[in-house]
Amino acid sequence: MEASELLKKVRKIEIKTRGLSRNIFAGEYHSAFKGRGMAFSEVREYQYGDDIRNIDWNVTARFNHPYIKIYEEERELTVMLLVDVSNSRVFGTQSQLKKNLITEISAVLSFSAIQNNDKIGVILFSDKVEKFIPPKKGRTHILRIIRELIEFKPENKETDISEALRYLTNAIKKRSTAFIISDFIDDKDGTPRFDEAIRIANRKHDLIGLKIYDKREKELPSVGIIRMKDAETGEYAWVDTTSNSLRRNYANWYKTMEESVNETLVKAGVDFVSIATDQDYVKPLINLFKKR
Repeated sequence: MEASELLKKVRKIEIKTRGLSRNIFAGEYHSAFKGRGMAFSEVREYQYGDDIRNIDWNVTARFNHPYIKIYEEERELTVMLLVDVSNSRVFGTQSQLKKNLITEISAVLSFSAIQNNDKIGVILFSDKVEKFIPPKKGRTHILRIIRELIEFKPENKETDISEALRYLTNAIKKRSTAFIISDFIDDKDGTPRFDEAIRIANRKHDLIGLKIYDKREKELPSVGIIRMKDAETGEYAWVDTTSNSLRRNYANWYKTMEESVNETLVKAGVDFVSIATDQDYVKPLINLFKKR
């Protein structure tokens, strides 16, 4: 892609998503993500009704009068985006590709983060970690993230969410809020392969799943014999989509896989929402924020 064309795309996404994050998401984001905890602020004299567990015994001993520690909410967060860049993201039969939707949502979350004075970082992953962008603040940093999401070409095609989660836990030492943006199609014999990794990562970090899908992934249309390619393995197969049993089996497979992913996320205590490529993502994101 030429530099001028890329710049236009980045600018277009910035104008749309920056406005959304400022006008719609700012308040919801701020109230949904409370910071890592409480930070020490100051000491003051003990007053009746104060929690005695907050007494500062060193200061109390020095002044021979009880003093307590005052804490305030630690607002600054580290926000991480774990973005699936495997080949399945280039699928899309509706208004846009999954890749484009992922880019927009990532940009909205990034602008919401810096408006809240949070750092934002990115892990791009396929079946390995393809690129790590360390957390920083500022518009220039976010424009770099958007640029990477638009033009990044992964070395590998398949998906391994566990790899990205392990990398997150090792690379980011302090607790962060981490959005996993993926179609979550990463299973072995219908069972998600990331169940253990997501449980472990969610003990250290606050994980949120954003499941991106295209409605044609859920069911095959009856359009005759077509040649289909698996985006991740590159394998081709001729498929007779007029076969009722084939379409039914496919729909059942997807439904089972989807239920299994949802169950895995629920058991791990991970909040999540599903967003379709032909759907406005604003409402699902706001509903997710409000639930927290």
